[in-house]
Amino acid sequence: MGGASSYIAMLSIAGFLGAAWTASKVSRLLGISSIVLEIVVGVALGPRGFGIVSPVYTVCETKRVDNCGGPADLDERIEKGLPLGATLGRIASVGVCHASDYEHHGHEDHSMGGNGLFNMSIDYVGGATPAVSEGDHGEHGEHGEHGTEHTEHSEHSEHAEHSSGSHGDSHGGHRRLSGGHYSSYKECLIKECQHDVDENCGSFPDFFTLIGHAGVGLMIFESGMHFDFEKAQVVGPPAVAVAILGTILPLVVGTLLTVLFGRPLMPDGIAAGTALAPTSVGIALRLLGEAGVLQENFGQAIITAAFVDDILSLVLFNVLFSLGGTFDAFKTIFAPLIGIGFMGFACVLAVKFWPRFLKDYLLARVPAKAEGAKISAQDEALFLFMFALLFIYATITHFLGTHLWGCFIAGMSFACLDPPHHAHHVWVKQTKRWTSWMIRIFFTGTVAFSIPLQQLLSIDAFWKGSIMGIFACIGTKVICAPFMGKPKWVIGWAMVGRAEFAYLIAQMALSSGMMDEGTFSVVIWALLYATVFAPFVFRFLLNRYVASEGLGEGAAGTGFSDSDSSIYEENNKHEIRKDQDLEGIDVAGAIKSKATEYGQSSPGGDEKALDAKAVRNLDENKGKGGLLCCLFFKKVVVN
Repeated sequence: MGGASSYIAMLSIAGFLGAAWTASKVSRLLGISSIVLEIVVGVALGPRGFGIVSPVYTVCETKRVDNCGGPADLDERIEKGLPLGATLGRIASVGVCHASDYEHHGHEDHSMGGNGLFNMSIDYVGGATPAVSEGDHGEHGEHGEHGTEHTEHSEHSEHAEHSSGSHGDSHGGHRRLSGGHYSSYKECLIKECQHDVDENCGSFPDFFTLIGHAGVGLMIFESGMHFDFEKAQVVGPPAVAVAILGTILPLVVGTLLTVLFGRPLMPDGIAAGTALAPTSVGIALRLLGEAGVLQENFGQAIITAAFVDDILSLVLFNVLFSLGGTFDAFKTIFAPLIGIGFMGFACVLAVKFWPRFLKDYLLARVPAKAEGAKISAQDEALFLFMFALLFIYATITHFLGTHLWGCFIAGMSFACLDPPHHAHHVWVKQTKRWTSWMIRIFFTGTVAFSIPLQQLLSIDAFWKGSIMGIFACIGTKVICAPFMGKPKWVIGWAMVGRAEFAYLIAQMALSSGMMDEGTFSVVIWALLYATVFAPFVFRFLLNRYVASEGLGEGAAGTGFSDSDSSIYEENNKHEIRKDQDLEGIDVAGAIKSKATEYGQSSPGGDEKALDAKAVRNLDENKGKGGLLCCLFFKKVVVN
C-alpha cells in the first residue's frame, strides 16, 4: 500500500533524535551530566543495539560495502593462488603486501586465527554473526564486516604471489606498513584493507558522524571567542604551568597504563593518552560565575589554564594524527611548528589588526538597514566575516594536521572586538540551536555508534577503564596545580572535567585505526568517570574555599549540563532577548546600557564591574532569573 516511501526512514530518524533530546532533558531533571545519558541512548538505539536507524545513515559506505574478512576459504585461496574476492583482491593489486615476504613462514596465519567455534563479530544492524573461518578473528568485527561474503572472482585475478617483492622490505618476516607488524601475508592483506577502510571513512563518514564533527568544530570556534588576552597576561605564567602539567601528566600516565594493559606504545598508547589530555572549560565557567568568583585571580587562572590546555591538546591532536603510517618529518615535526607560528601570528592579528579593521574599515562601510530590523546590516556582515575567517583558518591548519586548530584560532580572532563580547552575541544569536543539536548528535551518534557494546560492558574493559579513569584521567589533573597555594585543589578539580574534544580524539583515533576497540572502550570508561564526578567534587571544593576565604556571594549550583556547548547555550539564552531587557539597569553603577557602534543594542556595552549580590537582588526584584548567567558569561570582570 502506498508504494515505496522514505516515511519509515524519516520516522526512525525522528524517533532517534527525539530520544536524544529526551535524554538531555531528563539528565537535567536528575542533576547528572547529559553526556552519559546521550551516549547510553545512542548505544542502545544505534547500529550495535536495536538499530532503529538504517545502516545507510549510521555506517559509512565503505564499511558497508568492503569485506576485509575475505571469503571463508581465504587460507586455501592464498595457498593455491586463487582470486581473493573483490575487496582483498583490490588490496593485493595495490602492491603493499607481497607473499614472497612471508614465504618462510608458510601460509598459515597464527596471529589472526580464532580459538573457538563461537567467535563473534558485530554487524551493522545490531546483530552478532559467527566468524566464518578460523582465520577470521573477531578483530574484524571492529570494522563491522558483514556476515555475507563477497565472492566475486572474475573481476580480480590477483593471486597471492602478486609481485615478486620488488617493493618488499622484509625484516624477519615482519613488515611495518600502515601502523602494524604483520607476521603473515593474510594478516597484511586484512590489516591493510582495514586501514584503507578507515581512511575512506575518515574522508567520507556517515551522516551522523559528519554532523557531529561539524558541531565540535563550531563549538571549538565559539570556545576560542571567550579567550581573554588581558587576563591571560595577568595570570599567564602560573596558569600556563598548570595547563602544561595538566596536559603532559594525563598523556604520560594514560600512555603507560595502556602499555601495561598489553597494547603497543604506538599508536594505541599515545592515542589513549592524548584523548585524556583536554579539559572542559564550560563547567568551570558556570560554577565560578554562580559563586561570583570568576573575577578572582584563582578563577581567571582556572579559565586561562583550561584554554591553554585546549591549545596544547590541539597541538597534541595535530601531532598524533600525523604519526599514522611511515614517519613523515614534515607532518610530524615541521607542520606542528608551522602551526604554532601561525597561531602566534593570528593572535597578534586578533589583538592589533582585526578590531581596527572591522570597526574602521569593513563594518563602517556597510549600508545600514531600515529601522526596526531584527539584526543590523553591520551584524550580518560581521557574521559573514566570522564564517569566512573560520573556513580560511580551518583550511590552513587542515593542511598542517587538523582543521580544529584553525577553528579555535579563528574564534580567538574575535575576542578583542569592541564592544566587548558583541561578536559572540552575534554568533550565538544565529547558531546556538544548530550547535546544540550538532553536539547532541555527536554524543548520541558519532561517539555512541563507535562504541563496541559487548567490549564496553565487559569486566575487562570496566576494571581497566576504572583504573585509567581514577589515576590517568582524574588523578593527574587534580595534582597539576601544586604551586597555586590554598586554591590548588580547587584549580586541580576544575581541570578534571571532560567534554566534546576528549571524546572526539578517542573516536577519531578509533576510526583512523590508531586505537583498537578494546582500548577505545577503556578510554570511554575513563572519560565517563571524569564527566560524572568532576562537577560534584569541584562544586564542593569551590564552595568550601569561597566560604573559608569570604569570597563571592553564595554557593555554586550543580554545574551539570549537556556539554560545553550546552553550558554556553544556557548562559546565552538571555543574550537574544530584546535589548530593552537590560535597559535602565544600574548595578552598583557598574552597568550602563547603550547602543553599539554597529547599530544594535548589545548586552556588551560599557560593563566595567559586576557585583554578584546586587545582581541577585535585582533578579529577585525584577524576576529576571538568569540575568546573572547572562552577565557573567559576558566575562564582566574586576581588573
